Amino acid sequence: MSDSSNGDAGTDGAQGPCTDADRTEAVCVVLLEGLHALADVGEVEAACRLAGRACVTLRHARPVLARRFDVLLHRLTPKLTWTQPPC
Repeated sequence: MSDSSNGDAGTDGAQGPCTDADRTEAVCVVLLEGLHALADVGEVEAACRLAGRACVTLRHARPVLARRFDVLLHRLTPKLTWTQPPC
């Protein structure tokens, strides 16, 4: 039986992100997982558009994180069929 009295239920005793940079990276990991899931259920265009927005948002302040979204875009674009032209 696990002890969840420390308030960290679901984290297996690991501490959560401590700095803004850690939190930003953690949120990006969650977003990338969600974008993969979105693409896996056939919403490739939506996943690409969101990944592109994340990439642009991060490109100057966090270029290493932005690159992860850029890589996802390159992996997804061959599967893409546009429902509306890109802007």
